Amino acid sequence: MNVVILAAGQGKRMRSDLPKVLHRLGGQPLLTHVLETARELGARKICVVYGHGGEIVRECYADAEVVWVKQEPQLGTGHAVLQALPHLDPTTATLVLYGDVPLIASATLSRLCEVAGAGLGVLTVEMANPSGYGRIVREDGKILCIVEERDASEDQRTITEINTGFVIAPTTALSRWLPGLGNNNAQGEYYLTDIVRLAIEEGMPVASAQPDADWEVLGVNSKVQLAELERIYQNGNALRLMEQGVALADPARLDVRGELDCGRDVTIDVNCIFEGRVVLDDGVEVGANCVLRNTRVGAGTRIAPFSHIDDAEIGPRCIIGPYARLRPGTKLDESVHVGNFVEVKNSLIGENSKANHLSYVGDATVGKNVNIGAGTITCNYDGANKYRTVIEDDVFIGSDTQLVAPVTVGRGATLGAGTTLTSDAPPEQLTISRTKQVSISKWKRPVKQKKN
Repeated sequence: MNVVILAAGQGKRMRSDLPKVLHRLGGQPLLTHVLETARELGARKICVVYGHGGEIVRECYADAEVVWVKQEPQLGTGHAVLQALPHLDPTTATLVLYGDVPLIASATLSRLCEVAGAGLGVLTVEMANPSGYGRIVREDGKILCIVEERDASEDQRTITEINTGFVIAPTTALSRWLPGLGNNNAQGEYYLTDIVRLAIEEGMPVASAQPDADWEVLGVNSKVQLAELERIYQNGNALRLMEQGVALADPARLDVRGELDCGRDVTIDVNCIFEGRVVLDDGVEVGANCVLRNTRVGAGTRIAPFSHIDDAEIGPRCIIGPYARLRPGTKLDESVHVGNFVEVKNSLIGENSKANHLSYVGDATVGKNVNIGAGTITCNYDGANKYRTVIEDDVFIGSDTQLVAPVTVGRGATLGAGTTLTSDAPPEQLTISRTKQVSISKWKRPVKQKKN
């Protein structure tokens, strides 16, 4: 099929300079969700009709395999699809989607396509409060037309079956109908919904389908509606995770802004955010208020609260945090401990090594069974270039040590507390650098002077 995505709306109620379809839901722009759904349906051609802020939208999807069509001026949904018509394959049907309706399910759209057959398919839904929506007018169960609320009579406004805007029709039929649409209505626009009347006049079958959930067809017109859809989306993520066996402390306090894959017996506490692609292997525990982005966590690892992990690979049975920060390029082997207020960047840390307190390990290769004392830092940057620190197996580094890269600490070496290491430390030896300790007996502590 062809897919036409209408994404030209200005979105005045968003009160933002950002085009409406670029506002994010689940970490992705609204339009991205719709494009992914179109691809799931196996669309032969995807055509995006853009308008307000369109060049910004196009720049964001420079690599997307879509046809861009500008609607200017913006004269309604029927006019928008008409602009796309020359770019569509006339031998197949065309499905119309909306760039600001991100939660429509591919299963729902597949069902709509199936019931439509070679005719016109309309997606409808029953709403207890249909205010603001076009009404589906039927006679003996058959659809007669769709009436927009502003044009509806009092009796028609009591109808609770509403038009969602999603339609599928033969492209050749659209070529006949769209150029002849009128705009004699309250909005002065060319409504796509008028094709229902034209189809009936031709004797073409008009069928309808309904979504599995009403929220699938909810659009975004304000920040309030965006927040409401965000919670619906995240609730869906939470339900799927729990059905897979993940233990969530509170399903209402979870944010998945990408893809989260979990093994068996994974536990996630409240207010955790997962961005990009995150993999949690069997038995992983994630404490409260953690942020994980593009990260894999090995089986049995425990991540304590308030830890931030970005583009890292964590081995099995590690202990991370609380308040740890693992930056891009971090790779931890089995049973590594990275404790509170420790930052690791672009470093490899070997099995059973520990940095438990207040340390910075950057651009380093750390071997097995290494103990990095509190307050230790690798001085990897000279103001222009970065250099690597190598710490071999079984090293003990005392507290408050500075390793000025490039430097190597040999296997089994010990660095005394307070050492500033500027040359390689030989293996199996104690290396220490300190100024001589001096006590001044007659020194007096300054006294604060009284003001006159």
